[in-house]
Amino acid sequence: MKARFLGIAELTDVPDVAVVVDVMRACTVAAWAFARGAERIVLAESLKDALDLKARHPAWAALKDGPPAPGFDLVNSPALLRTADLGGRTVVQKTTAGTVGALAVKDASLVLCAGFVVAEATARVLRERAPRSVTFVVTGEDGRAEEDLACAEYIAARAGGAGTDAAEFLRRAGASRAAVELTQGVRRGSSPEDVPLCLEVDRFPFAMAATVEDSLMVLRRYPVPGHPA
Repeated sequence: MKARFLGIAELTDVPDVAVVVDVMRACTVAAWAFARGAERIVLAESLKDALDLKARHPAWAALKDGPPAPGFDLVNSPALLRTADLGGRTVVQKTTAGTVGALAVKDASLVLCAGFVVAEATARVLRERAPRSVTFVVTGEDGRAEEDLACAEYIAARAGGAGTDAAEFLRRAGASRAAVELTQGVRRGSSPEDVPLCLEVDRFPFAMAATVEDSLMVLRRYPVPGHPA
């Protein structure tokens, strides 16, 4: 499997298989939303689109980056989401990097969204699919976010069959700009507890795959047979 690592702006073609990585925090939050019972996650193009969807479907839960805002039910923080009751609900998610990255590769034949919390499940999907090439979309900081690159490289190594230890990749992610800012409370709508939650390796036994459904980009749990819970 040939792996390439690109920022969103570097995507010049439609990849066959894409893995969108946003460790801190969109993909980690998405995994927690599924763990808290969400049925699906609609990835919105803009804040306006998210609010419009919420207005048409009042039972849906809208989620955004930053501090709480009128019309939105949730913020993009795993620590603030982990006690939410999302049983059977649709979540509309709009963030500055993760959702943008997924929408940028919506025409790929397979789009997986990942962070450390679903790393092995994602790698297992890639091993089973055995694609000739995989494009890892490093969403943060114009493709330079160290936590996203470290996670992407870790998943690529695991997908290649290597018995790679996560420790060094987690060290890189933990020393990243995003981790420092979250720990220091620089980013609004976050918690210092977000960092350790984002660095939990294989917290969940499922992968996450996004497909276009009725003109919406929809993320769903992707069960991985044989993967331990």
